[in-house]
Amino acid sequence: MKKLTGITLIALVLLSFTTIDGKKEIKTGDSKVVWKGYKVTGSHEGTIDIKSGFLNFSEDVLTGGEFTIDMTTLSNTDLEGEYKGKLEGHLKSDDFFGVEKYPTATLKFTKVKSVSKNAYKVTGDITIKGKTESITFDLSVYGNKANAALKIDRTKFDVRYGSTSFFDGLKDKAIYDEFDIVADLEF
Repeated sequence: MKKLTGITLIALVLLSFTTIDGKKEIKTGDSKVVWKGYKVTGSHEGTIDIKSGFLNFSEDVLTGGEFTIDMTTLSNTDLEGEYKGKLEGHLKSDDFFGVEKYPTATLKFTKVKSVSKNAYKVTGDITIKGKTESITFDLSVYGNKANAALKIDRTKFDVRYGSTSFFDGLKDKAIYDEFDIVADLEF
């Protein structure tokens, strides 16, 4: 009995010091990406699915990552019925993300800087509607989970509908250029 207890104790100690190392695939079914867009009269939000993705680690330190987002899954969660369908259709149309021609968006990490034990400043190339721009955002890692919050300027990707940067006289029909993405990831 003492031998079994000793082996169990040693196993627990060794497992508690196990490091995260290598390429960790994102569990797409357990991960969630929420978007939120703003307009003069309020906001809309919804979800979008990760098609594939991974994070790279070396001895518990994040070193890279890459994600593909399935733009065809863009959905709204704050409306119902006819208005929900209309908004989703409009967001998928060429006025916004043109998902028929551009069914995916990608994010590829180009630089990862550790700012504390579990926090990173990530720079990456984000591609939406065939246009690539650099973006910097914060990402936190705890165990087998990660969280990131991104602010994206849609006009950099030719998503100009309702933008006061391109159209005058929109008044209460104006849609702000930046939208938010919050990603809760499991790997």
